Parts: sequence; C-alpha cells; structure tokens
Amino acid sequence: MNLILSLIDLFLHLDKYLNIIIQQYQAGSYILLFLVIFMETGLVVTPFLPGDSLIFAAGALASIDGSPLNIVFLFILLSIAAIIGDTVNYWIGHYIGPKAFTSNSRFLKKEYLDRTHAFYEKHGGKTIILARFVPIVRTFAPFVAGVGAMTYAKFISYNVIGGILWVALFSFAGYFFGNLPFVEQNFSIVIIAIILVSVLPAVIEVLKERMRPKAEAAD
Repeated sequence: MNLILSLIDLFLHLDKYLNIIIQQYQAGSYILLFLVIFMETGLVVTPFLPGDSLIFAAGALASIDGSPLNIVFLFILLSIAAIIGDTVNYWIGHYIGPKAFTSNSRFLKKEYLDRTHAFYEKHGGKTIILARFVPIVRTFAPFVAGVGAMTYAKFISYNVIGGILWVALFSFAGYFFGNLPFVEQNFSIVIIAIILVSVLPAVIEVLKERMRPKAEAAD
C-alpha cells in the first residue's frame, strides 16, 4: 500500500522529484518525460499529471552544467510527445463520438454533436492552440474536437502549432530563468503567472465576443 501511495505521489509531483530522477537515470529520464507529457495530453483520464511545471523544471535542469538533458533535444522530444498526445486524444474522441451521441439518447443527442462540430470548424483552431496553456482544459480540448468531428487536416495544423508553442514557452522559460533565486523560491507562483499571461488572449477574445452583441445593438 505504501509503495502504491509513493508511486502516486511521484507521478503527481514529478516536477519536484525530477532532479533526483535525472541524477539517477541520466539520459533515461527523457523516456519518462516523454511518457508523462504524452499521457497528460493524450489520455482524458490523466489530466492531473504535471505538464507546465514539469516542462519548466526540465528546462531549468537542462541549463545546469553537466546536466544529461539537452535543451534543444528536450524541446523537440516533448513537442513530439505533445503533438502525438493530442492526436491520439482526437482519434479517441472521433471514434467514441458518433457512438455516444445518438438521437435516441436523452442527454447526448446528435444535434449536440452537430453544434460541437460547427463550433470547432469556426473557432476550433484558436481553441486548440489556447487550450494548450490551460491545465485540465488541454487534456479535454482535443478529445472534444474529435467528438465534434473537427476536420482532421485543420486539427493537426493547429495541434502542431499549439504543441510547439506550449513546449517552447515553458522549456525555454525554465532554461533561461528557472535557476534564478527568485524563481526557485517562488516556483509555483511563477508557473501560475506564466499560465495567466498565456491565457490572457483567450480571456480578451471571450470579452470581445460578449461585448459584440451589445455594440451591434447600440448601432
């Protein structure tokens, strides 16, 4: 029982134990990092895994002299993990969607599926990109895109852009700023600040959408 609890704690707080893991497994740590980012983005049942903080911590550790982690390889590897994760999540949703949403279901009606499809065709691109920077939401966004049958050619392009931007922001922010005394002492606050700044465009877009009807009515 204690072993199971220890493993759960390790996965939930992997960012805090990352330095110890890297010292023990050296370059083998790449495999663990890849799997965690893939699972956090690719499986709707694991949105609790660390994403932003783990990438940031890995970037910070890559900047230390003698570290087995290389920031360029780390960036490429985790970008691939994020892109593949979203892709798997999309196809899971795409496969489940048509079967779950039927005209015979009281709560999961096909018209809801059609509305979701229409929404993602119109706003899906920016939704997929911006969702990358919001914990929990980024795990469900590709799944919902698949359920809503968002065109895959459209999805994959925004998936690639969002995945690269997300990993680049947190890995290089960690690499260049992660070892500053203030950042080390206020790690959680810094992560939250980065997330808030990255989500700001989405908030502005929502406010614009809400204000638009009022402006049109006034005209």
